[in-house]
Amino acid sequence: MSKPDKLDLAPFDASDYLDDEETIAEYLAAALEDPDPDAFLMAVRDVAKARGIANVAARAGLGRESLYKTLQPGAMPRFDTVRRLLAALDVKLDVSSTKKHVG
Repeated sequence: MSKPDKLDLAPFDASDYLDDEETIAEYLAAALEDPDPDAFLMAVRDVAKARGIANVAARAGLGRESLYKTLQPGAMPRFDTVRRLLAALDVKLDVSSTKKHVG
């Protein structure tokens, strides 16, 4: 039995498709629902890449290398850093109750 031929496909890069505000907001919201914190960090990294890493780092007050380290899997960024990054990406988190109000 022979090995199947490798397909010469470009790797998927989500940042290629994050080209409008609604798509970015939905992408981040979906990642935030994942219980794995790395999913959200990876989504923020994808959005930062789509917006330009150097630009986002500068707007967040971080060095480019610091931004890469902050968004790598397993990183545990401070909440303040996450808030600065989200502000640099022109997005915000909204909080809502998971309980239904009976009354």
